[in-house]
Amino acid sequence: MMARRFRTTLAGFTALAVVALSGCGGDDTAEPGSGNASPGVSGTVTVFAAASLTESFTTIGKDFEAANPGVKVTFSFAGSSALATQINQGAPADVFASAAPANMKAVTDAGNGAGTPTTFVRNQLVIAVPKGNPDGVTGLTDLTKPDAKVALCAEQVPCGAAAKKALDAASVKLTPVTLEQDVKAALSKVKLGEVDAALVYRTDAKAATADVDGIEFPESAGAINDYPIVVLKNAPNKTAAQAFVDHVLSDTGRSVLTSAGFQAP
Repeated sequence: MMARRFRTTLAGFTALAVVALSGCGGDDTAEPGSGNASPGVSGTVTVFAAASLTESFTTIGKDFEAANPGVKVTFSFAGSSALATQINQGAPADVFASAAPANMKAVTDAGNGAGTPTTFVRNQLVIAVPKGNPDGVTGLTDLTKPDAKVALCAEQVPCGAAAKKALDAASVKLTPVTLEQDVKAALSKVKLGEVDAALVYRTDAKAATADVDGIEFPESAGAINDYPIVVLKNAPNKTAAQAFVDHVLSDTGRSVLTSAGFQAP
């Protein structure tokens, strides 16, 4: 009788201990920097992001959806200047991630930012050449050869503004055969064999290593672009928009970005 009573009491203590432990260890509240689920997040988040963020933001979007079941992230990737214009003309979007502060400023100066933009990464230019570097390009001066066909981004696009700054620093004048509206378009010209080289971001060359080599050049160190991100004032889904920005700034998001070749701000 005593043994039976002891077993019953012990079982009760064990059950209480399990409940207490689960209460301590089962908290699903997201901590800053964790990239975990965000309470109360639902619906669709529309993100306007610089073309150079395509691969990393696609991965971050999938991670965010996995952490927040029922949330859908949709992206519009393009040149930052074009995206800024679309936002200021009333295009519905929740988040804007620009490849340069100037294009972000165009949005915030128009009153379309919901707060102060946060710089989340930086990016640097390289010379993209066909795989194997058949022309033996080692620096910017090699791109001035009479028969060299070079693609640049247009100056109003962040990669074009950075290219101009780097070329000016090197006192190199180029006559590009094409000016593209985003960095992916400039890179595509190299991949398709339509040009011999292009000035693109290090991250874009890294994402296309099967087709191109990225040649580092010293002048790019003086033309590094800061990437700011902000929730938009007229965001249709402000709660999810802020949660997405927090995810980008989390350890999880930063890990994806640095793995892609972006630099910490």
